Amino acid sequence: MASLKEIKRRIASVRSTLKITSAMKLVSSARLHSTQSAIEKLFPYDEELHQILRRLVAGSVAVDKRLTQSSESADKVAIIAFSSNTTLCGAFNANVIRETKARIAELEAEGEQLEVFSVGRKMSDAMRKLGNCSSEDCSYLLTHPSYREAADFANRLTKAFISGQYKRIEMIFTHFVSISTHKVSRSIYLPIDTASLASDGSPASFRDFILEPDAESLLKALIPRALSLRIYTIILDSSASEHAARMVAMQTASDNGEKMLQDLSLEYNKSRQKKITFEILDLMSGLTR
Repeated sequence: MASLKEIKRRIASVRSTLKITSAMKLVSSARLHSTQSAIEKLFPYDEELHQILRRLVAGSVAVDKRLTQSSESADKVAIIAFSSNTTLCGAFNANVIRETKARIAELEAEGEQLEVFSVGRKMSDAMRKLGNCSSEDCSYLLTHPSYREAADFANRLTKAFISGQYKRIEMIFTHFVSISTHKVSRSIYLPIDTASLASDGSPASFRDFILEPDAESLLKALIPRALSLRIYTIILDSSASEHAARMVAMQTASDNGEKMLQDLSLEYNKSRQKKITFEILDLMSGLTR
């Protein structure tokens, strides 16, 4: 049985750890609230923008073919993989890294050349260990998520796709469903699927609107905004999942710490009582001599 001094040291260590896990939970909770607030403010704009795009495409307004068709000279597939910059968030990073590795294996089996954009230091580290030399570290996008940086990144990807550098750009990220539920998802960033875009649109939706200068110019201006907004939205979505996962992980750690503290306190009290009993017995035996 451990000595009283050792048990006291372990109790102090657990209490110190509980302070850290509780603080991290509060920080993650605040960041989750901030991220959710940003998403809620962004959602109406995002929804209206896509409604306008659907109506324009459904009204037979042509989308730039360079964004809807792969270049014949393109020979690479780009993957944008989102993780986090830090740890202590449960299986958040492990799940998205596993999905990314699985997708890379699938594409390599098909003979595709790949280039990975790692949005998150943990994804960048995983790609480096995997030996993916074509991986670019874009962790700066998560440090302080901003629309401007997301738009610059989206514009760079769009220009690369138009120039024929990539024939397809895919995204792998974690979608926030609820605090306890996060789903690793895949989606195609480019080329744009005009069929699915137009499926919910209504050609008659603009009969009461005046479009200036014209529908074609409007669509040409809105497509880049929609692509930039999509990157920014996924950054926020992934960040919300990360903070929620860290909240759950810290809550679980705190619960386990409380249980360990109770067990250690019980063990300490038993050891202390045993020591007191032995001391009383020694004292009584000395008095009876």
